[in-house]
Amino acid sequence: MSAIPAPTGTARRPKPWWRNPYPYLFISPFYILFLLFGLGPILFSVVVSMFDWRGVRSGDFIFLDNYITLLKEPNFYKALGNTVYIWFGTVPVMIFLALLFAVLLNSKAVRWRGLFRTVYFLPVVTSLIITGLIFASLFSTSYGLANNLLVSLGLEPIQWLSDSRYMKMILVLAILWRWTGNDMVIMLAGLQSIPVEIYEAARVDGANEAQNFWYITVPLMVPVILFDLIISTIGTFNLFEEPYALFGGPGGGVRGSALVTGLYLYSNAFVNARFGFGSAIAWVLALIIFSLSMIQLKLGSRKVQ
Repeated sequence: MSAIPAPTGTARRPKPWWRNPYPYLFISPFYILFLLFGLGPILFSVVVSMFDWRGVRSGDFIFLDNYITLLKEPNFYKALGNTVYIWFGTVPVMIFLALLFAVLLNSKAVRWRGLFRTVYFLPVVTSLIITGLIFASLFSTSYGLANNLLVSLGLEPIQWLSDSRYMKMILVLAILWRWTGNDMVIMLAGLQSIPVEIYEAARVDGANEAQNFWYITVPLMVPVILFDLIISTIGTFNLFEEPYALFGGPGGGVRGSALVTGLYLYSNAFVNARFGFGSAIAWVLALIIFSLSMIQLKLGSRKVQ
C-alpha cells in the first residue's frame, strides 16, 4: 500500500481584520447604536444608583445606601405585593383564555375566523386613553354600566375606582381585556406549527377532541406557554400604563391600593427626581424578574423533557 504524500504547501492563515475592514465597517452602525443607546445607559444606571442623583448634578457618592433604603421602604413592599396580586389575577387566567380562544379560532368548524381574530386582537392596538375611558365609563359611580346593573337589582352603587377594596380587581379586568388578544396570537402561532398528521393519527386511534387537547395540544404547546409566561411576568412587573390611566397618576389610587412596581419606579425617579434611588429600584426589579424567569424556565424545561 503506497503512502499518502504529504501536502507540499502550508495552510493559509486568515488575514487580520484590519487588512479587510469593510465587512466590520458595514456592521458597525448596529454596535455603535447599541453601545450608545443600549449597553451604555444600562452601565450608566449602575453608576447612577450609587449616587444621590437628584437632577443635573450627580450629588454625593453613597455606594449602596439607595439599595439599603429601598429594602427598608414600606411602599416598595406594598407595590411588590400589589404586583404579585396582579400577576396571580392576570397571567394564569390570561394564558388559559388565550389558549382556549386560539384553539377555537384555529378550528375549521368556526366560521368568520378572521373576523374574530381581529376583534380579539383589537384591544391590544387600542389607545390607552380609550382604554381608560372605557373602564371609567363602565365603573363610574354615577353613570357606569356596572352600577346601573346593581341599582336595577335593588343594590347600592359601589365606588369602583375610589374604593381600595375594588381597585386591584378593576385593574385585573383592564389588563385581561387589553392583553388576552396579544397572548392569543402567540398561542395561535404555536398551534399552527403543530403537524395536522398527529391529530389525524389520534382520530384514527379513536381519540376525541378533549383527548386531543389534553394529550396532544397542551404537551406540544408547553414551550409556547412557557415563553408566554415569561414575557407576561416581565410585563406585569413593568406595569405602568393601565394603573396610571385608570387611577389618575403615579400614586396608585386611594392609599396606594393599586400601586405597582412600575408606578413606584416612575414616582420616585421622575416625579420626585430621585434618579439614583430610581436606578436602584430598576436594578432590584431586574434581579427579581431575572430570578422569576430562570425559575419558570427551569420548571418549564423539565416538562418539555
